[in-house]
Amino acid sequence: MTHKEKYDVVVIGSGPGGLAAAIAAKKNGADDVLIIDRDIEPGGILQQCIHNGFGMETFKQDLPGPAYAQHFIDEALQTGVEFLQDTMVLEITRDHRIFASSKEHGFVEIQAKAVVLAMGCRERTRAQVRLPGTRPAGVYTAGTAQRWVNVEGYMPGKNFVILGSGDIGMIMARRLTFEGAKVERVLEVMPYLSGLTRNYVQCLMDFDIQLQLKHTVKRIIGKDRVEAIEACAVDDKWQPIPGTEEMIPCDTLLLSVGLIPENELSRQAGVVIDPITAGPRVDDGFQTNLPGIYSAGNVVHVYDLVDWVTEAGLTAGKSAARLVRFGPTADGPSIAVKPADNVRYVVPQTLHPTHLETEEIRLQMRVTRPIEKPVWVEVRSGEKLITRKGEPYARPGEMVTIVLKPDQVEEVKAAAELQVAVVER
Repeated sequence: MTHKEKYDVVVIGSGPGGLAAAIAAKKNGADDVLIIDRDIEPGGILQQCIHNGFGMETFKQDLPGPAYAQHFIDEALQTGVEFLQDTMVLEITRDHRIFASSKEHGFVEIQAKAVVLAMGCRERTRAQVRLPGTRPAGVYTAGTAQRWVNVEGYMPGKNFVILGSGDIGMIMARRLTFEGAKVERVLEVMPYLSGLTRNYVQCLMDFDIQLQLKHTVKRIIGKDRVEAIEACAVDDKWQPIPGTEEMIPCDTLLLSVGLIPENELSRQAGVVIDPITAGPRVDDGFQTNLPGIYSAGNVVHVYDLVDWVTEAGLTAGKSAARLVRFGPTADGPSIAVKPADNVRYVVPQTLHPTHLETEEIRLQMRVTRPIEKPVWVEVRSGEKLITRKGEPYARPGEMVTIVLKPDQVEEVKAAAELQVAVVER
């Protein structure tokens, strides 16, 4: 396609967050909306997630990833969103200039009135978790294996050990079993799951795949190809416990040891990054500290469900369109939203109480430790309770959500800041 030099809204990334943001911007009055993506086709990581489990909240349907993505690709095209695929964004400036490189168009320079960052996240690698041992072939991230099996049609090995109980790792344990491979073990250094309980049940328990908590890989063994890994138990400080070593023969080690929001462009532009989430600090409209630059989806923090990524993208796109149409509006003062008891972080980190006059504001968080009994999720201003809701449990691998409603606007306006806690009932 040919592209223009100026757009109302430019979205970086064509995954679920980017697609939703572009659609929402277009539907809310932005005339010219462009998505730029480095891949050759839109859809992001969903194109390799061929398992079901997507769309239960958005469509009330249990869809595979490509089908979920196609809904939004079709809608984006129907609403007139433009796409610039196979294009690498090199830089974004504070004044919304975008510099990119494209095989088809060469060096590209575009001016936007607003920008939505939706670059998603990437996997942690062996180097980042500092696994000792030799450097043979056969050590891959779980997402790389997923791409090979589901898209390219290659099997990365026959006998697997998976390090980490993240959702991609557990899903790949099942997928590899379907293809005739043997998953010898899933090891998790923490004393609890790092992924969703439903994936533990459906992907490990249902296929008799053993999960060992408080265990890790002490050493990778092999010269040309992985021959085995040495596993061991760890103590409360994640240090190997002598005498617990076990040799597990395998030819492939998959790593499912966490995801990192993809924020090189954000940092380069001057966006403030939260040290806990590794994503931009945002307000309730997903605007960053830089006016007119928004961020949505897994680039802000890693979500459990794609439906929530879509919801965040819709909010960011709507906010970007509002800026384009009306300029910097009088949002009024913002107040901080801070984590309190047993809350690791909360998104958004700030909110504008005036927005609560007309719409709900969703607060999402992760807890620091599991509580396997009923809990209260509470929002307070000092000693004053603004709202709370009950949950049957709280686990670090499962995001917790609470919603502020318009009938609470006066209490929120009166607050100097909000504290969010998850406590036993």
